Amino acid sequence: MGKRSRQRQKNQSAGRDSRDNAGWGAGYADIVKENKLFEHYYKEQGLVPDGEFEQFMEAMREPLPATIRITGYKSHAKEILHCLKDKYFKDILDLDIDGQTIEAPQPLSWYPDEQAWHTNMSRKIIRKSPLLEKFHQFLVSETESGNISRQEAVSMIPPLLMKIESHHKILDMCAAPGSKTAQLIEMLHSDMDVPFPEGFVIANDVDNKRCYLLVHQAKRLNSPCIMVINHDASCIPTLHITSDGKRDILFYDRILCDVPCSGDGTMRKNIDVWKKWTTSNSLHLHGLQLRIAVRGVEQLAVGGRMVYSTCSLNPIEDEAVIAALLEKSEGSLELVDASADLPGLKWMPGVTSWKLMTKDGKWFSDWSEVPTSRQTQIRPTMFPPKEPEELANMHLERCMRILPHHQNTGGFFVAVLLKKAPMPWNKRFPKVRKEVSTVPSASPDLDNVPESSVGDGESGCAETTGDAPAEEAPKGGAAAAQETDAKQDGVCGPPPNKRMKLFGYKEDPFVFLTEEDPVFTTIQSFYDLSPDFPKLNVLTRTHEGKKRHLYMVSKELRNVLLNNSERMKVINTGVKVWSRNSDGEEFGCAFRLAQEGIYTLQPYIRSRMITVSVEDIKVLLTQENPYLSKLQEDAHAQAKRIGMGSIVLKYIPNLNNPAEPQCPIQLCGWRGKTSIRAFVPRNERLHYLRMLGVEVFREKQGLGHKNSEGEKEGKGQEDKQGEEETGEELKSKDGNGDEASEPKSENGDQVKS
Repeated sequence: MGKRSRQRQKNQSAGRDSRDNAGWGAGYADIVKENKLFEHYYKEQGLVPDGEFEQFMEAMREPLPATIRITGYKSHAKEILHCLKDKYFKDILDLDIDGQTIEAPQPLSWYPDEQAWHTNMSRKIIRKSPLLEKFHQFLVSETESGNISRQEAVSMIPPLLMKIESHHKILDMCAAPGSKTAQLIEMLHSDMDVPFPEGFVIANDVDNKRCYLLVHQAKRLNSPCIMVINHDASCIPTLHITSDGKRDILFYDRILCDVPCSGDGTMRKNIDVWKKWTTSNSLHLHGLQLRIAVRGVEQLAVGGRMVYSTCSLNPIEDEAVIAALLEKSEGSLELVDASADLPGLKWMPGVTSWKLMTKDGKWFSDWSEVPTSRQTQIRPTMFPPKEPEELANMHLERCMRILPHHQNTGGFFVAVLLKKAPMPWNKRFPKVRKEVSTVPSASPDLDNVPESSVGDGESGCAETTGDAPAEEAPKGGAAAAQETDAKQDGVCGPPPNKRMKLFGYKEDPFVFLTEEDPVFTTIQSFYDLSPDFPKLNVLTRTHEGKKRHLYMVSKELRNVLLNNSERMKVINTGVKVWSRNSDGEEFGCAFRLAQEGIYTLQPYIRSRMITVSVEDIKVLLTQENPYLSKLQEDAHAQAKRIGMGSIVLKYIPNLNNPAEPQCPIQLCGWRGKTSIRAFVPRNERLHYLRMLGVEVFREKQGLGHKNSEGEKEGKGQEDKQGEEETGEELKSKDGNGDEASEPKSENGDQVKS
């Protein structure tokens, strides 16, 4: 961070504190929640049912309810829901703070299995009551460990409409900040018994910095099936894979096309939209939205689904884009009727007529009315189709618009598209184009081809836009040699500058290990890996020197990485499974297990496992470095038979005892000479303790304690970067290293059974 940035941050800190302490909407007192142009525009469009416009505007001025979603792919989801309902929601029920009755959180009626909840509590109210403070600490901790996601309610809708299965290849075109991406990953891993689903998620964003926010969101879920890339979605490159020994084009089974938009549906949380909103916003964005959508359907497999969504209510960004897309497709696409997919969700059907308004208030109903001087800003695709029969066949009423006052949410638009046949421009062009070409060949049909399918340019967008099986393209000698070398070495680095312009940080390469790599010699024998362990899926991020960390990806993502090193900029992929530990060499293996990848790796480990009970886990997570004798008899006996070094601590649920957690728990640990400890990140440690019925709560005790607490929060920030605790933070408050009569957690957090 530069000197100016630090000074600016310092100057802003006082304002930020006062804003936080004032609850919803505070700090925006100078922004009046009024925009006459906005009201006039939406009254004229007729999107809101008769007699409801005042309710609509009142809802837009109200703060947005806080919503949380329990991650559904982990078998821990039911335990978290049980914990929420039995321990936290009951405390909140009919709570009175300063004469205000706090409403208990309610489940979203349309979200399956009570996995999403909303509440009207503000941060200010949460901080006024110890009971709500416990709830707040629970939310923060569980969010960091990836078990809860704080996400706007309407943002949860698109992934649900995609109907994802574990074998689907999924592309998220505009993924940052990543809440929807997290949902997609969860759905892939709905069966926790399958460590490597056949499907994967490729999450893309054009903004390099936002890609790292996306990585942080995805990393919380510890999946080997996610890859984050950095490209312009409107010309995202076509990727290749090897299938049955032949090189083929990668088509996606599901695509999420959540495009950049004017965001007028977010006015309840983004207060500055009130003063910034104009009609020109949507006019400027329409072309980009259409190009992204066109590029999406080009890469969609026949029979696949693409969900198009915006957080805008404007038909220019919504129905106009869908209508233009359907018109270009010439019957290859169909709008899906998703009305029965989310019972309980209230929505308005898409409209079939709308008008355009300029910034100065002039209306246009048809392209023929637009003067020549405005025809660069206003385009024909922004208007509804003229032919009544064509318009009726589009079934625009199948689009879904969510209005804020119907279910106390933000505004949103979503449409589900099914691809029935290859796109018409892909049928007319050759199956595979030459990669080195930068100028599209002349074609009598060029004017009918969407913009994104005809420009190759530096981005390599249209090197292969075909929906038909690919043929091998002829290559230049240098490019061919480079790709051959990459394949031989198992290396996937960033693409060369000649092929595309790179921005942001230079990423380390992705180097896949060979089955004969000397690293596996000790790992194989120390952990007794099963013969079916996929060694080829293991990668590291360095060419030279000692390998510090080893990561794993699914074989499908490995296929994508090895075949596209020149085409895409990969920001991050893989889940960490081993970390180098120099002390471990004397015990037989230089690599210890990493907690992030334990659920992926454990099915292949056949030794160094200790089956533990609920009481054993409580000891391991609340005491710094307990003696082996602190374990119960069975676990103690197992530990004595294992030599020093990294171990797996495995809890198997007892179906006959419903009072105990009914989901498996796997922890990384270290067997010392006379002691044992768990290597688990801070928030994950708190998560497991809560599941076991142990209440962990940091009480506020005056200014001095708060200052030290601030230091502890700093350590929590390090945990966010993936550091794992060694257990030293679990010392008792007296600091002498002796065990206190009442166990403490997290530098003095109180732990109660």
